[in-house]
Amino acid sequence: MIEGIWIVAFLNLLPTTEQIGGITVGLALGLNPLLVLFVSLTINCVLFFPVYFGLEAFHERALSKIKLLKRYLERMRKKAKPYVDKYGVLGLTLFIALPTPLTGTYTVSALSWFLGLDWKRSFLAIILGSSIGALIIFLSYFGVFYALKALIGG
Repeated sequence: MIEGIWIVAFLNLLPTTEQIGGITVGLALGLNPLLVLFVSLTINCVLFFPVYFGLEAFHERALSKIKLLKRYLERMRKKAKPYVDKYGVLGLTLFIALPTPLTGTYTVSALSWFLGLDWKRSFLAIILGSSIGALIIFLSYFGVFYALKALIGG
């Protein structure tokens, strides 16, 4: 069981999988669903701090040297800024709540910093959006699992 939790934690730390990978793999491994949700949400929320404040501390060196990061942040800014301008924290919350690639904690944390948003309000958006996204993934997993089970006749 402890190995499974480490796998869930590791997948949540990867920018490409985050909650989608962590929750689905944790549930597929047969881990306690509430424990999987707790680990996933905790890691996704705590990730905000090293990303947001890491960019704050190293932005001049990082952005000048890592052109790909700068282009990525600029593309995300263009994509999300209208929502943030129109809806504020709710816009960030909705942006992270949709469990799709490149809309997770890393992106929203970096975007919050890049747009100069207050870290406390941004962190609140991460908590709310990650919770909504986790529930969507969690409920979808069980819906798909039970639908497949019914189709197979198990």
